[in-house]
Parts: sequence; structure tokens; C-alpha cells
Amino acid sequence: MLNPRCLLAVALLLSPGAAFPAGAEVPDGAALYESHCAACHGDDRLGGLGPALLPGNLGRLAPEDAEQVITEGRAATQMPAYGEVLSEAEITALVEHIYQAPEEPPRWVEADIRGSHRGLREGDGPGAPVFDADPMNLFLVVEKGDHHITVLDGDRFEPIHRFPTRYALHGGVKYSPDGRYAYLMSRDGWVTQYDIHGLEKVAEVRAGINSRNIAVSADGRFVAVANYLPNSLVILDADGLRPLAVIPVANDHGEGSRVSAVYTAPPRQSFIAALKDIREVWEIPYADGAEALPVYRGIMHDYREESGEAPPIDRRRFPVRRIKVDSLLDDFFFDPEYRHLVGASRQGGGQVVNLTVGRVIATLDIPGMPHLGSGISFRHGEGLRIASPNLREGRISIIDPERWAVVDAIDTLGPGFFMRSHPETRYLWADVFFGPNKDVLHVIDKETLEIVETLRPAPGETAAHVEFTHDGSHALVSIWEEDGALVVYDAETLEEVRRIPMKRPSGKYNVGNKTAYIRGTSH
Repeated sequence: MLNPRCLLAVALLLSPGAAFPAGAEVPDGAALYESHCAACHGDDRLGGLGPALLPGNLGRLAPEDAEQVITEGRAATQMPAYGEVLSEAEITALVEHIYQAPEEPPRWVEADIRGSHRGLREGDGPGAPVFDADPMNLFLVVEKGDHHITVLDGDRFEPIHRFPTRYALHGGVKYSPDGRYAYLMSRDGWVTQYDIHGLEKVAEVRAGINSRNIAVSADGRFVAVANYLPNSLVILDADGLRPLAVIPVANDHGEGSRVSAVYTAPPRQSFIAALKDIREVWEIPYADGAEALPVYRGIMHDYREESGEAPPIDRRRFPVRRIKVDSLLDDFFFDPEYRHLVGASRQGGGQVVNLTVGRVIATLDIPGMPHLGSGISFRHGEGLRIASPNLREGRISIIDPERWAVVDAIDTLGPGFFMRSHPETRYLWADVFFGPNKDVLHVIDKETLEIVETLRPAPGETAAHVEFTHDGSHALVSIWEEDGALVVYDAETLEEVRRIPMKRPSGKYNVGNKTAYIRGTSH
């Protein structure tokens, strides 16, 4: 029977640094964990009913906040308050224990993944949507405040449905090509398939212990999961999330690497992954037979020579093309034709990788830390431009992809996290996520590259992550607070249209925009 005193959300960002009075008996944090937490979070801290309690999984919670969670509990979860059960010294010891990395790195192999799989419904679900809204103008809104997703009608701006998610859900919701299914991922590796038409969960599986993001193949057959722990890429069958392949990620010497990011490249019929600890980009094709990329046709040819027959469709075989880069890439962005990858590292600057020839062809002189994972492309005059916010400096870099050169910079009121636009609007929208001006949104003219309006939808509160309706007529902004909201703006007049209360809405993702890979949104 599960211990009701389960600890659902404790981990640390900073080193513990807690001190006990000289001469005082130090409580045994490991014993406290075993007594109060293991039933829900696992003896090995890998998670169970509650999430994993390892330093890398929930590392955004500071030590003092962790102690507060243990003392007071957490609303909208099964995490109770321990303030009357444990002393302050015991809570401090428990926090320090949870922060410590295990002596042996935890393992999560294919057998573990298969064992975690759960089917969550019977049958195929409804043949048509169970609601009357436009399925391509829906938003899935991730509410981190109480671990839910709201399905929002993008025409009426009214919630259709709301359902609970795994703890610490990553904001990057992905969709099947037809827009019927959504794929969700938590930071501790749980992947969920959700049927939007039926408003119900289909299946879930734990693909890793600490996961970075997911991607859905353009043909709708596969889901790729990028893992920090273990060092792996996992390929799942998109129809039911059965594991198909576990690809260990390591260099020629067997030294493992975390996977920084993985995305799909539709024209190439492949997944592209950046590695956090190895100076490489990996390309994993998912097309079969003659549709495979030319670089892999040699593999198919070898098979024919050896067997005398055409290669079978083998969904467990995902060969890896390894492309060397000049420095470690933290995240990246594609040009609209998916011929080039533009990546950034934590050391600053950018690299341009030509995916056809498989090498770095240019470097970009961008100071600070460009957030190219949130980069966007847009029409500018007769040409194309790419824009990137900066996580360290108050500027937006404008890149000409014809010359692969930084051709302009827009000064902002502080470092930003997200940028968004839409082909049917004349504006770029950028937040100022970090610093004293976190409540600011800059609206920028695509032609003049000048800030035409600075909005403060909720003075003093963080405003972030703009997303457009499918037709581009409205822009939705998150007030990133516990008692936050979605603020809907007319994308032409910049007037507020509606405000919808929500619990720390982090990201919102329009089905039509994401499935069409439109310019102006992340892919």
C-alpha cells in the first residue's frame, strides 16, 4: 500500500549549502526519505506515483522553495504538508539527501521502457471530433501551475476541456500530421499520446529518466525522445507509443552525451538531434526503401548485395549519420527549406550546418547567448530573414540566410526567451523574459525592424510566449504567474480582446500552425 505521505515535487537547483548547528545531531536524510518518500517516488528516486527526485529532473526548484514544499505541501497534488511531522532540521536533511546524485548512475534500458507502457483506452476512439470547434484552430495550453492542459477553441477563445498531466510537463506539445493526436512529455521521461478528437488519453510510456524534448516524424509514424539521462535517443511507434529502438548516444571512444534537442526535418524524412557533450549533430532517417535519403541508400544497396532481395521495412533499424560541428550545440533552428541547421552554444555565437554536405559552412558573430531554438523566419522585402532572441543580452539578432551573416540588431529592454510571428501579420512579437522588464512584450514591424509598440499586459508580472491563431488574426500571450492568464490581442490593432484566467500558462500551441510548420512559429 502506498505511503500517503508521498513527496511529489522536491528537487534543487543550487548546491544545498545548509548548515546544522555545531554539535547538533544531524538527521539521516536517507532514512527520512525511505520512511516518508520512497513509497511514491521509488527506493532509487526514479519516480513512481510521484516524479523522479534527482538533481537534473526538477532542478529549477531552489533549496528554500523545496523546504517550503515539504513543510506546506503542494496544492492540486497528493503532496501533503510535513511541517507538523518533521522538524526543520529533518526537512533540511531530507532536502540535502534528495539533491545528492546517486552513487551509481541510474539505468533505464529497453526492458524498463517496455515495462512502463500503459494503454489508457479501449478501441479506436470516436470517428469525428466530440466538439464543434475547428480542429485546426485549437490550442493546447500547458498550465504548469497545477499540472493540467486546457484545450482552447481558437475562434471563440473558450476552453473546451481540461485534463491533468504528468508533473513538470515540458511545454513543447507536438502533433500528428493530421492534427488528431497530441504528444506530451514530462521532464522525467513520461510520454503521453492524447486523442484531441476524443478528448482522451490513448497511451503513455516512460522513455527516459530525464528527458529534453520530443519530435514527431512528418509521416506521423514515429516519436523521437531526446534524453539527458540515460544518454539516449528513443524511437516510439506514434500509434500507441510502443518502443521501437533505443539508440545509445556516445562518441567514438564510448563517452556518452546528453541529447540537447531533437526535431523533425520533413523534406529530409529524418530526425535531427544536437548533442550537449559531443561536437556532433546526428541525423536519423525514418523513411523506408527508395524514399530514404541518398546518403543512406548505400546501406540499402549493401543489404541487396548480401541478401539478394530488397530491404524489408524494419522499424527497429534507424541508422545514424554523424555530422561534426565546431562547438557544442545547445539548441538549433532550421531554415524554411530544411537545408541548413542554425545552432547556438552556451559559449555564444552561432554555427550554420549544411545538412546536404554534412559540415559547418558558416559561423555567426552573435554576442551573449542566442536562443536559436526559439528563432523564427519571416519575409523581409523581397528576401527572407531569421530572427533570434538572446538569453543574456537585450537584443534580437537579424540574420540574412543568403549570406549567412548578421545584418541587423534590435535593442530590447532585456534578454528574451521567445519570439513569434505569422505569415498573415506584419509584426514580430518578442518577450523580455529576464530581468526587471519581464512584463514587457515588444511588437516589431517586419519591414522597418523597428519596435512599434511595447505592451505590458500585466504590469509587474511575467509576459511570455506569443502564439497566433491559425489565420494569424489574433495573438495569445501568457501571463506566466501562478494565478495567471491568457491575454488575447487583435494582431492588427494590438488591442486586447479577451483575458482568460489560467494557472501559470507556459506554452500554447496551435494545431494548424504546428502541423503546417508555418514561418513564425517553432517546429
